[in-house]
Amino acid sequence: MPTQTLPSVCPMDCPDTCSLDVEVTDGRISKIRGSRVNPLTDDFICSKVANFTKRVYGKERLLHPMQRVGAKGEGRFQRISWAEAMSIISESCTEIQSCWGGEAILPYSYGGSNGILGQDTSDKVFFAKLGASRLARTVCAMPTTEAAIGMYGKMAGVAFEDYVHSRCIIIWGVNPKASHIHLVPFLKQAKANGAKIITIDPVRNFSARESDIHLPVFPGTDLAVALAMINYWRENKMLDWDFITQHTTGVETLLEKAEAFSLKKAAHIARVEAADIEKIARLYAESEPAVMRAGWGLERNRNGGQAAAAILALPALLGKFGKRGGGYTLSNSGAYRFDGSKMAEADSWNTRTINMNVLGKVLLEEKNPPVKMLFVYNCNPVATVPNQNAIIAGLQREDLFTVVFDQVMTDTAVFADVLLPAVTFLEQHEIKKAYGSYSLHYSAPVIPALGEAKPNEEVFAMLGRAMGWEDEAFQKNTHDYLHNATHAIRGMGREISFEQLQRDKIAFFDFPGQLPIQFVTAFPFTHDGKVHFAPAQLGEHPYEFLDEETNPAYPLAMISPATDKAINSMMAEYMMPELYLEMHPADAAARGLHNNETVRVFNNLGEVVCRLKIQADVRSGVVVMPKGAWRKASKNGKTSTALSPDTLNVVGGGACFNDARVEVARFEKA
Repeated sequence: MPTQTLPSVCPMDCPDTCSLDVEVTDGRISKIRGSRVNPLTDDFICSKVANFTKRVYGKERLLHPMQRVGAKGEGRFQRISWAEAMSIISESCTEIQSCWGGEAILPYSYGGSNGILGQDTSDKVFFAKLGASRLARTVCAMPTTEAAIGMYGKMAGVAFEDYVHSRCIIIWGVNPKASHIHLVPFLKQAKANGAKIITIDPVRNFSARESDIHLPVFPGTDLAVALAMINYWRENKMLDWDFITQHTTGVETLLEKAEAFSLKKAAHIARVEAADIEKIARLYAESEPAVMRAGWGLERNRNGGQAAAAILALPALLGKFGKRGGGYTLSNSGAYRFDGSKMAEADSWNTRTINMNVLGKVLLEEKNPPVKMLFVYNCNPVATVPNQNAIIAGLQREDLFTVVFDQVMTDTAVFADVLLPAVTFLEQHEIKKAYGSYSLHYSAPVIPALGEAKPNEEVFAMLGRAMGWEDEAFQKNTHDYLHNATHAIRGMGREISFEQLQRDKIAFFDFPGQLPIQFVTAFPFTHDGKVHFAPAQLGEHPYEFLDEETNPAYPLAMISPATDKAINSMMAEYMMPELYLEMHPADAAARGLHNNETVRVFNNLGEVVCRLKIQADVRSGVVVMPKGAWRKASKNGKTSTALSPDTLNVVGGGACFNDARVEVARFEKA
């Protein structure tokens, strides 16, 4: 059979949402490459997705339903039929619901590799009818999202293509080279056009030729820096009071908080030079147009939500809107208006809510009722959620019935009682809302589902029917949900039919115009159309800076940023074979450590044994262990989340991964 080239789209948790050309030879995927259906993709994609056949056809792939036959965590299972799996799960649901109540059942999910159909369709109705506990999906993006909603109502952000028009670009708390590669060409073009580029991050991700100023803030101190910039502008009468008066509310609260932060004080807190903060503040204020690219790294600490709000306030205080290439970009998902009721109508679901970041505590502590059943899908909590050791201990409970529905045998899947095989994105129909580019995508299977793998919407409909329920959500098929999805989407400036999307594979916004200009064709979605500097989402003490609780036993701050080797934990099974720790040369020398030797990284929560990389681009006092690694990648079966506290951000209940404090020593074999 000749090779076919079929269109697809990457639905991973990434802003770029790349269009793909997939070559299929004799029914098997032979190559995955970028296409130009989404102009932003421009024919190139990341190595993770280019090598995705290693997941589709890899040895970890789940192909059939299975039931545990060994001890929890051993990973020994026997094959069963789908009918048997449905019977086992439905009977367990009924028994637990009868004995403990529905809240003893906890559905546990996040973004996975799913589009619209992969979440909150038949699954939502299934767990609502059980009266299961609800999950606060807060492991990522919640503090920034809450800040953005409160301040701007998630206004559409500056398009990546428009960065070329900017004269000053601040990249704050994000590494586009690792997790947002299609922004990089526009940064290069902007630099060639004369733009000044500023990076704010504990790690230098850009060379001196690529970035004009790098500010290596200490983790958790971004809020102090942003407030000091605001105070500097106030003192030097640089604020745009015309814009503030006409388009904002609550500025008094923000300025009062900022007044406590001089450049000198913020520099001391952030462990940087005051002159560098001043240089950044003045350059950004005096450049037109200027754009702020705020990332999710800045939220992953105790001050993250307040920092996000202060940073998002910067362009409004200076009136940086109204020009192409001026304003801010966070997530552009707010450009959509999505009516979830068009997908699935659930009965009233008002049970308790459990924050996903405290899974370990929830599984180990006595609750009323305790969690007796855990249903994991679109997520791999052992690798991605704080306090790994507590999660593992909880999953080993003999009285906990665990279902894992996934594509591969993850670190979480090995603890399951029942395993269900999921399709990959190359084997399913899906509609994907981009949250970076302004585009909506449809993808069809390029190969049939491997083994007995099934999509989410089908499996939860099967479970609903196994419970004897006849709700509409359990009678719909994938085709029905595809049509419902296009009816649910609003805010694109044009009507989109499924037939049109199926034909063209992509649909673009009309603001009017394909790309928005903030405060010209895109406006705040707040109730009064204004920017709110002191929204309720910031709590009773907006912009309050929380000092860290230092412990001399653990003097190093550990961050766990995204890398080019994984999206969360997806694809790390083949892209990240070995876990490592990066450390500044001075910190290594102080401990007598050498490049490439094995070290132990430890704190009161756990210990990780891995290889050391001495790296001058990491600021002193900080070490870096990438997020998403699988347990097999380390030398003792533990990864960065074993060292991450499960404390919660005040704004949105987000995870505080970067509040991890550790010590590092040479590993001595017993």
